[in-house]
Amino acid sequence: MQRLLLLALALCAIGCSPSPASETATAPAAAPAETEPAWITLFDGTSTEGWRGYNGKTLPPGWVIKDKVLTFDDGVKTSDVEYEGGKDIIYAAEEFDNFELELEWKIPPGGNSGIFYHLKEGYGSPPEVSPEYQLIDDEGYTKYHDITDYNKSLGYTENPNEIKPLQSTAADYAMYAPDTDKKVLHPAGKWNKTKIVFTPERVEHWLNGQMVVSFVPWSEDWTAKKNSGKWGLAPDYGKFKSGYIGLQDHDSSLWFRNIRVRKL
Repeated sequence: MQRLLLLALALCAIGCSPSPASETATAPAAAPAETEPAWITLFDGTSTEGWRGYNGKTLPPGWVIKDKVLTFDDGVKTSDVEYEGGKDIIYAAEEFDNFELELEWKIPPGGNSGIFYHLKEGYGSPPEVSPEYQLIDDEGYTKYHDITDYNKSLGYTENPNEIKPLQSTAADYAMYAPDTDKKVLHPAGKWNKTKIVFTPERVEHWLNGQMVVSFVPWSEDWTAKKNSGKWGLAPDYGKFKSGYIGLQDHDSSLWFRNIRVRKL
């Protein structure tokens, strides 16, 4: 009887022992977490390092830092009669192809500016070659500026002294108008936030948290708009797939802050 009991205990020990496979089995390794591209600060409120005039070597008069804001002081520009170059500026430290750009900006009543990308130097001015995210005082610009003749030259015969959708804030200037149902524009003198996302599959213009423009670059639709409108006589407009980021001086005071970009 004792022998039978010992034999039963031995068999139980063998049956309950873990198998070699279970001793060596391990949980599958977790997939490495995807990391988002790092942000590159273009202006941090303390330095204009990397910035200079378009087709120039230094910052044009008027572009200064005030209260940690990149500011264009129009009074300084108009008082400096010796400077003959253009007043548009570029971040010249690096060119970008596919990117996400964020910045905050404000303009005065009657103000006008723009954000350029894929910009190349050697042209008379950035609009000859670069797409532009338009910045303008939609409501008050024409109280200070008569654009009748300019609009008539573009074929606008009805209310030619009004800002047209293709000329309004957040438009891909003279190419794609913003969606007015989604557009929220803070008035002149108040801060607005802009985001531009560029990939070969899709371009997005964002304003104050809302996407108001999207299009496919270099598509048939894009090409038709380019050839039939303002850029028909600008053969190099929008053709480059990489280039500088720039800010436009358009004869008004300007304020920019928190400028950053990341590569996509």
